[in-house]
Amino acid sequence: MANSTPSFTSLFARACRTAGLLMALFLLAPTTSRAQTWLVSTDPYVKLGVADKFGMLGTYTAKFVVINQSTGKEYVLTKQVQSPTKGIDVMFPSEPADAEYFATSAGEAAKAAPGKYIWECQVSGKRVVGGHFNLAAAANDVTVVEK
Repeated sequence: MANSTPSFTSLFARACRTAGLLMALFLLAPTTSRAQTWLVSTDPYVKLGVADKFGMLGTYTAKFVVINQSTGKEYVLTKQVQSPTKGIDVMFPSEPADAEYFATSAGEAAKAAPGKYIWECQVSGKRVVGGHFNLAAAANDVTVVEK
């Protein structure tokens, strides 16, 4: 007569399958929802540029000078423009992590401080372009998504 008692290995295999199914159901079950939290940052930037319209200079050095009219601080960034490129654009303020960035003569990096600024670009010691701009105070709106 055959023994109808299941062996230990078949009981163990069944228990493992059941545990695996329960684990899969647990992992696939929806979790309680929580409010989403967001981090936000806003920095205003201005793009300044210069170009030798007809490409007559070849390679030249462009020295960008930006002055904060509130503090009187002067920030400078010098860029080499290689021929056949005729011009270059730069961002003010530039990131201090960049190899070249707007800085004072003491090495202080420019910040995106709200206010009025004047700027110019010099080539061979002469002002070739310039202007003025305002950096506005940045404001952020954050929406919290509820359940």
